[in-house]
Amino acid sequence: MKAIRLSAAATVIVALLIAAAAAPAQRRLKPPDVKYVPTPQNVVEAMLEMAHVTAADLVYDLGSGDGRIPITAAQTYGARAIGVEIEPRLVAEANDNAKRAGVTDRVRFFNQDLFETDFSAATVVTLFLMPRINQALIPKLKTLRPGARVVSHMWDMGPAWPADETRDVNSLMLYLWTIRPTDGPASPW
Repeated sequence: MKAIRLSAAATVIVALLIAAAAAPAQRRLKPPDVKYVPTPQNVVEAMLEMAHVTAADLVYDLGSGDGRIPITAAQTYGARAIGVEIEPRLVAEANDNAKRAGVTDRVRFFNQDLFETDFSAATVVTLFLMPRINQALIPKLKTLRPGARVVSHMWDMGPAWPADETRDVNSLMLYLWTIRPTDGPASPW
């Protein structure tokens, strides 16, 4: 009887080890550039409303944390959305949240460095980063197709690229930029 129990236990352990080896391991790519702080839900809603998100949009959330912005974009507007997050733990949490929200057909999360991510297909980009990160992203953001919108929670892009619109949501600032044909790489700063 002991031999059967030991054999069953060994089988379970071997199966768990095989499953763990087969599962795609997410690794920390590098230390995050910013500390994760969740965007309040009322601010998420204001950001998406400010960007005039529709079902035709592809929303990229750079530094997506627990996934609340992409999930809300899919639930409320029917948009497709992609979250880019450097912390594997948060990517797993975001995927769980998307599954619970029933939006996995429209939302994907990737464990990637936002500076190495191709988000050129985005029609909306959302940010809650830091000023220096926002400013480092300006050249890439300005190559988005005309009409794309960029919304940042808390931080602007500095004097080189003033926002088209600002909004105060319970003392939390939001900034909106709409990409124009003149914003491309050849535009003067």
